[in-house]
Amino acid sequence: MNEWITICAIDEIPVLGARRVARAQGLDVAVFRTASGEVFALLDRCPHKGGPLSQGLVFGSSVACPLHNWTIALATGQAAAPDEGCTPRFAVRLEGSAVQLRADELAQHALEQTRPLAGPLGLGRCGSAAASCSTSQTTVAA
Repeated sequence: MNEWITICAIDEIPVLGARRVARAQGLDVAVFRTASGEVFALLDRCPHKGGPLSQGLVFGSSVACPLHNWTIALATGQAAAPDEGCTPRFAVRLEGSAVQLRADELAQHALEQTRPLAGPLGLGRCGSAAASCSTSQTTVAA
């Protein structure tokens, strides 16, 4: 039996936007909401150069990576032609107004994926080893 974990209420994800879900291990999961109210979940990593898809522009049933504008299908994680590549998907469901992800996937799925390092080695995203930059994020203990 699959256990589902409530991440947030649907209204906590902006229409045509995303919310990041931090995991105990592995990269964050991005949960997207379309204009029609559909909800999708992908690893928060573009298959091209590792850009944060949660910061991209959602349009129709796709998201544009903020780094190089690759279009990624929300339902499949597949890059649109002529680009090639795929980002891992996560099962997501709405239970009333609650957005839920599967606990087993959060704990075990796509743990081998990493984000490319940029800048001097050992420094955080804001330039210090202990840097902590964040946007809207939910942390889930696995």
